[in-house]
This record gives sequence, structure tokens and C-alpha cells, in this order.
Amino acid sequence: FSPQSSRILRRNIYLCPPLSLPSARKSSNCRPIMSSMNFRSSKQTIKPPQRGIFPLDHDSECKPYMEKYISCLKGQQDKHHLCRELSKDYLQCRMDRQLMAAEDLDQLGFSEEAKVENAVEYDKSKEKEGFIAGKHIDGRLKWWFQR
Repeated sequence: FSPQSSRILRRNIYLCPPLSLPSARKSSNCRPIMSSMNFRSSKQTIKPPQRGIFPLDHDSECKPYMEKYISCLKGQQDKHHLCRELSKDYLQCRMDRQLMAAEDLDQLGFSEEAKVENAVEYDKSKEKEGFIAGKHIDGRLKWWFQR
């Protein structure tokens, strides 16, 4: 490349309406748009994958652990805190087979402090009685500029 080509190169690209429109028959409807291409020879940096991105289990090495966890979720009506140990076993299997980065399970939410005990699910009693959110507000509301 020459010194000029290392700078931003510009060329005209024309934006025209579709040919199916009657106005497209006139060439005056096309207008130029400037586009630029940058040919800098700067060094590209490679970033490691984000946390949570890891190879797929193509050989199904941890599939039995995953199936146990999924069946537990289905049996417990998707209450994940009841299937916590199975989830922990599945992640440990992935770490042992280098399908994800080895990390302390306490930092992944399996510490004793993060353990969920005696969780109570909301029973939707208000909705069963006919409660509708926002319905209790009386009168017509005004916008801030109408007050």
C-alpha cells in the first residue's frame, strides 16, 4: 500500500429507489452516499470467551447428570433449589472433563450461605379473588404537563 491507501479511502455509492416504482425511471432520484473503508494495519487483540461460554458436550460425557437434573426439575415443577445437588454434580462433571473452566463451586452459587431453605411459592390468592393490578386507582390520571 501507498501512504495514501493507508488512510481512509472513499468512493461514491448511489442510493436509488426500487426499479418497480415509477419514480425510479428518472435518474435524478439517485443520490450519492459516501462510504469509507479503513485499511489500518493495527494489531488486533484476541479476547478470551466470556464466562459461561464453553464447548458443547459432543461425546455426551455428562449427559446422565444432565438428564437426572432435567427430570428432577420436571418432577419438582421447575423449583431449581430442590435439585441443587444434581446441578452441582452436572457442573462438576463438566469441569472434570474440561468442558468448562474449573472454578470454585461456592462462587457459582453453591455455597452454604446461598442455599435456599423453606422457600414458599406465591399462591396467587389476590388474583383468585379478582384483584387486577392498577384497577384500585380512582379517577383519570393526568400527565405531568397536565397537572
